[in-house]
Amino acid sequence: MDSITRRKFLRAAAAGGTAYAMAHTPGVSFAQMAGGGALPGYKALVCIFLFGGNDSWNALVPHSQAEYDVYAATRGGSQSTGGLAVDRSALLPLNLATADPRGWQYGLHPAMTGLASLFNAGRAAAVANIAPLIRPTTLEQYRNKSVELPPQIFSHNDQQDQWLSLRGQSPSKSGWAGRIADVLAGNLGAQQTPMNISLAGQTLFQTGEQSIPYTMGSGGPVTFSGFGNTGQALARRTAFANVLNASYSSVYARGYATVQKRALQQAENINSALNPTPPLPDLVALPNNPATPLSGLATQLRTVAKMIAARDALDMSRQVFFVSTGGFDTHDDQNENQPGLLGVVSDAMKRFYDATVELGIAQNVVTFTQSDFGRTLTSNGDGTDHAWGGVQFVAGGPVQGGRIVGTYPLLKVGAIRATDGADDVGAGRFIPTLSSDQYAATLARWFGVSDGNLVRIAPAINNFSQRDLGFLV
Repeated sequence: MDSITRRKFLRAAAAGGTAYAMAHTPGVSFAQMAGGGALPGYKALVCIFLFGGNDSWNALVPHSQAEYDVYAATRGGSQSTGGLAVDRSALLPLNLATADPRGWQYGLHPAMTGLASLFNAGRAAAVANIAPLIRPTTLEQYRNKSVELPPQIFSHNDQQDQWLSLRGQSPSKSGWAGRIADVLAGNLGAQQTPMNISLAGQTLFQTGEQSIPYTMGSGGPVTFSGFGNTGQALARRTAFANVLNASYSSVYARGYATVQKRALQQAENINSALNPTPPLPDLVALPNNPATPLSGLATQLRTVAKMIAARDALDMSRQVFFVSTGGFDTHDDQNENQPGLLGVVSDAMKRFYDATVELGIAQNVVTFTQSDFGRTLTSNGDGTDHAWGGVQFVAGGPVQGGRIVGTYPLLKVGAIRATDGADDVGAGRFIPTLSSDQYAATLARWFGVSDGNLVRIAPAINNFSQRDLGFLV
């Protein structure tokens, strides 16, 4: 084997990349390292990634008349007149727990009834004008290229990696949830499954420098068929175990055998916990009932809720889950497609929060969104194009809800600004005023990462005066 290829393979296997080398095999996991004091209680983070770049300016909209008028004009008019702006009369008004210092009022897209109810109940918040950012940046600095910027700001793949890894300008083979697992590894006690679990395929987000995530299907672990405890099924299982336990000279064969053994072990552990006798109670908010069909996102979150319900059986104290939904690259047909997309996210977040209430664990679970980037405030005629800053949402019992965290960007029509300011690099592409590093650091700190270790999770955090955005208690 070529020595460089071999080194790369071994490094990937040690750091969690074996799953990639083995065609993204489901079931990859890594035993947590022992040592250190166990973290108290239980906490879970649930990342919902909106692939494609959500047009969040139609999700959270200025409702006060003067600001709405500028928003609508910039979007080519309201939807009822052929533009992209959500009709003001259709917006779901938000009751702000903390008033916007500029006196602005806001509403959510009419498809987002579930999230609006959480917001107005103080269980959800919006984080405004946030995106990958290495250090605070002004319009002049952006134009003069006198400050470090994330590379390829308007590129899907690059910005997905920025959100998931917080890599800045340096390549990274780990994601920020994976690094949380690395930092907390000695404090997770006897957890029977890895801290990081994805229900949406292998993701850089959860790959650590030492820790390895576990990947399973939207309905639970993918099991090996044909195995059993009697007869031919037992013989088949025994034969397969003998193949996996044999000695191999090839690093690829040894790596593959290791992955398969982990997959078998973890699938058995998790399925035993998810299907005990007597069975776990069905969730009213996320029913397993053909008469109440769930979206793909809600189905993933139903499995997350079941995993949380089984936390004691698996001795879990900290878990990070990754789920996703797509279709948000709305260059075309935005008025037709976006309501359904936003409705799926809102409904799933509300159902999942209600499920955590049913389980009596709502105060210990936080759900948060990420997406490639925001989109242009201006219309391209039938949709919007790639931009930078956008709005993300957080929900859960610990959330300081009913708030717009940060500053909703200054809107303009042509060269006429609604208020003084300069955060638009053109076509309604807003320079973010909050960084994804600050977002991640806020979540990590609540999760149990010490202040001194935040820079390992969010490498650019020391460039910002506010390390904690204050949306969690």
